[in-house]
Amino acid sequence: MISELVRHTRILEIVGDTLRVRAKHAAFGELALVENNDGMNSLARVVGLDHDIVTLQIFEGCKGISTDAKVGFLGKSLDVTYSDNILGRIFRGNGEPLDNGPDLTADPKIAVAGPTVNPVMRVMPGKMIETNVPMIDLFNCLVESQKIPIFSVAGEPFNQLLARIGFQANADIVVFGGLGLIFDDYYFFKTAFEDHGMFHKTVMFVNQASDPIVERLLVPDMALAVAEKFAVEQGKRVLVLLTDMTAYADAMKEIGIALERIPAIRGYMGDLYTQLARRYEKACDFKDAGSVTILSVTTMPGNDVTHPVPDNTGFITEGQYYLHDGYIDPFGSLSRLKQHVIGKVTREDHSQIMNTMIRFYANATEAAKKQAMAFELSEFDKKLLKFSALFRKRFMDIHVSLPLIQALDLSWVTLAECFEPHELLMKQALIDKYFPKK
Repeated sequence: MISELVRHTRILEIVGDTLRVRAKHAAFGELALVENNDGMNSLARVVGLDHDIVTLQIFEGCKGISTDAKVGFLGKSLDVTYSDNILGRIFRGNGEPLDNGPDLTADPKIAVAGPTVNPVMRVMPGKMIETNVPMIDLFNCLVESQKIPIFSVAGEPFNQLLARIGFQANADIVVFGGLGLIFDDYYFFKTAFEDHGMFHKTVMFVNQASDPIVERLLVPDMALAVAEKFAVEQGKRVLVLLTDMTAYADAMKEIGIALERIPAIRGYMGDLYTQLARRYEKACDFKDAGSVTILSVTTMPGNDVTHPVPDNTGFITEGQYYLHDGYIDPFGSLSRLKQHVIGKVTREDHSQIMNTMIRFYANATEAAKKQAMAFELSEFDKKLLKFSALFRKRFMDIHVSLPLIQALDLSWVTLAECFEPHELLMKQALIDKYFPKK
């Protein structure tokens, strides 16, 4: 309690949700308690140091706090509960349980926001996480220890896609981090994990839009700290789902403005890249242990891929999935690690099928342009247009759910419905083995 701490009363100013106090020996990231005259305590976190002037971000906001308040530093940074008992539980951005589950105060705690993994302990990625989403498994595989975002815009069903991947992926544990969620989205994720029978292996850290903004910055650190612990100590294959990292960056910008920092491009702080990289680089396949894979959502304001958040994210992550009009776009999507698994841990025809399907779909877009401009179509153009319609319906729609082997078989069936074997320009041995016999 604050009565047992050294009290600091020289509060200099209160700006927004931040409070500045004159104190010595405080550490960056240290927790503090702020006691108002009415006896109410508010948890705070050190977010700025300037000699003996300490800036605190108040979790619950500064409403009701006066300059007569007292501040006591706790001498520790934020920690989070870690044990098997947190599986199936929901926590707020400050680490407190959001559900009505059993008390966890006696369970061990771990520090959040630790350093990234020693490169010596990293293993070259080589295992696939099957998601049953054909546009991912077939064309841009999700690989264990990968960090990859879903680039999309407001109004697209990226939450539905993220939830589907969460309950369909062959991961041991799913750690979910919700950033600035409205209640409907929070309830959707919760019920989706429950309805599909995987809530028992899920941990949720949720910051709702109405919650303190400082908690939004802590959610990824808590989720990744827990994920890393499960991977290292229990050898689990952990999938971390984060939505939305643009809301995370916006929270950074808001706090930076309150701290009177000089912004860089479009109002974002100059360390945006560093802050994003510190989180994404937690993805790792650990030597003699498990793995942490990070799949996030990054919304692009105005569908602008040059916006600072997606632009910086693209330099950090190993590809991206583009979600447009309810479809995963094969042209904008890229998994830079797919070559580590395609044809090595998947079926021998995977690479040829992937390249052939994308080649035909690219040619079909050109045929569609000719049709729109009223040019005469060849017989092969008509085949391409038929293939394009089937491809979008059977593979690109995010509601399609198929295991990889079934997706490969359906690819051969789709090609056989539209083309002759000699038109495929594939290895003859694969055509002889997999092309459906009439």
